[in-house]
Amino acid sequence: QVQLVESGGGLVDPGGSLRLSCVASGSISSTNSMGWYRQALGKQRELVAEITSEGSTVYAESVLGRFTISRVNVKNTMYLEMNSLKPEDTAAYYCNIRWDRYNYWGQGTQVTVSS
Repeated sequence: QVQLVESGGGLVDPGGSLRLSCVASGSISSTNSMGWYRQALGKQRELVAEITSEGSTVYAESVLGRFTISRVNVKNTMYLEMNSLKPEDTAAYYCNIRWDRYNYWGQGTQVTVSS
């Protein structure tokens, strides 16, 4: 059983910053990919950023230069530093971890960017 717990969401003004955290627990392969996805109302879930256990990263073009993904492997913890937030970043943000045929999701944390 694998559990993912996100935290750090909230309401922030445009141009502001937030830091999301995701802690994974359970039987997890040491070789895996962790990622942040988001889903806005009425839209499909989309990849925001992903990081492998080796440290390789992928970002959605819309967040390049504004968001930074990182992780601490020994703690099975992943972070998303979000700067220069825009109203279009408003969404539920979900943590994901996957390896081989396994794929797990967190419950999500809401990020709202509004003045």
